Amino acid sequence: MSGTSHRKAATVLLTAALTACGTETPPVPQAAPSATPARPSVSEALHPYVGMWVTADGHIRQELLPDGRYDEARGDRASAYTGRYEVTGEHIDYWDDSGFTADGRFDGDVLHHGGYLFYREGSAAHRQAVAGRASTRPSG
Repeated sequence: MSGTSHRKAATVLLTAALTACGTETPPVPQAAPSATPARPSVSEALHPYVGMWVTADGHIRQELLPDGRYDEARGDRASAYTGRYEVTGEHIDYWDDSGFTADGRFDGDVLHHGGYLFYREGSAAHRQAVAGRASTRPSG
């Protein structure tokens, strides 16, 4: 056998011996999951408007989610509009998933948006708007 043949044979035998002994490559250590919570979005961290906003008649319901997303229902149509939003001070900008944009302005527990007045659900402003609506309905 030539020197090259001996080296090839030795390599094959060594590989076979290591395989038979169960020698493996040691596992690569994995980084431990971070105990630090994910950083909140700008919208979540900097505004108090997260929650449900409704028109006085309850027909339009817009939920501002803490992750900077919104979900708007209209009548029986759940999730009629969804997208992302950002709040700067009392101003809100919307980017709908369907491509349109809109904005609005908060005045305490009232949101002026798209020609509508939305009220923070359950707030004094909401109760007053619902009561005012009931008192202006024709009787009979």
